[in-house]
Amino acid sequence: MKRLTAAATALLLVLSGCGLGTSGGFVPTGALQGQLRSVQSLDGLTIGVGSKSFQEQLILGKIAAILMRSAGANVHDLTNMPGSDTSRQAMLQDQIQMAWEYTGTAWISYLGHDSGIPDKQQQYDAVAKEDAAKYGLIWLKPAPMNNSYGFAMTRKESDRLHVTKLSQVQSLPVKERTFCVESEFANRNDGFEPMLKHYGIPIGSGVPRNNVRTLDTGAVYAATSHGDCRFGEIFTTDGRIKSLDLVVLQDDKKYFPAYNVAPVISKKVLDKYPQLRDLFQPVTDKLTDPVLIDLNAQVDVEGREPADVAMDWLVKEGFVSRD
Repeated sequence: MKRLTAAATALLLVLSGCGLGTSGGFVPTGALQGQLRSVQSLDGLTIGVGSKSFQEQLILGKIAAILMRSAGANVHDLTNMPGSDTSRQAMLQDQIQMAWEYTGTAWISYLGHDSGIPDKQQQYDAVAKEDAAKYGLIWLKPAPMNNSYGFAMTRKESDRLHVTKLSQVQSLPVKERTFCVESEFANRNDGFEPMLKHYGIPIGSGVPRNNVRTLDTGAVYAATSHGDCRFGEIFTTDGRIKSLDLVVLQDDKKYFPAYNVAPVISKKVLDKYPQLRDLFQPVTDKLTDPVLIDLNAQVDVEGREPADVAMDWLVKEGFVSRD
């Protein structure tokens, strides 16, 4: 198991000392609507909801908190934890009993496997089975969204070159095969150079080294948008994809591991409140890549609060009405 960071350890000490206090800020509530109206009440359930500190996790954490509060649960909002280690350890130590997690993250970072599984269903099945057996953590049905690594290009260049798939890069002139990547991905054993080899354009002969620029993560998006490189490394649900009008290339040869998100709930809670499956499934089914790109952009680009974005989306989709 990975060693806790200093920040993670500090937060867990605080949590252990004071119990499940509210640290995540305001959580709206309403009344369940539509297909959720028939879900059995969660009266009597007290549950801690956690999340990591980046915008997508904050939005998802607020969605979970709003849903369960609207169903009658007493929810302690412990979203905005500093890093994956903190969230995971809080769950293992029963400080929280629910969090959204990514299949690839759990498989590699928490369960210690060397590489992820590109097939989404196989990756979900593997991580769900092992996490339940080892830790009593139950993975509900995963969302369609897959927050994995990917590459994107401007819409103008995609139209000009007729490229929408990573396999099509091989057919381009070498001078068009320019890439911007961030340093971690450039140096990973399962990162950039193995990806080029997988797609038949190995570093050197297929992509000259001077065709590759290594930049900070935020700078990759700007450089791609400005045309400094043809293809930029991105995360596939990042809100900047929408704001910069980038086209995410299809990973048609299935190189990147699956990072589908799913609600993860402690077995003891789910055994007592099995209706949590019925509460989350219709909502999870709606969480596609385009939906998360839009929600993330509202926070990252427009500066909105994650709780407001979460509530507005649940109302729009007919899952919750405002009080």
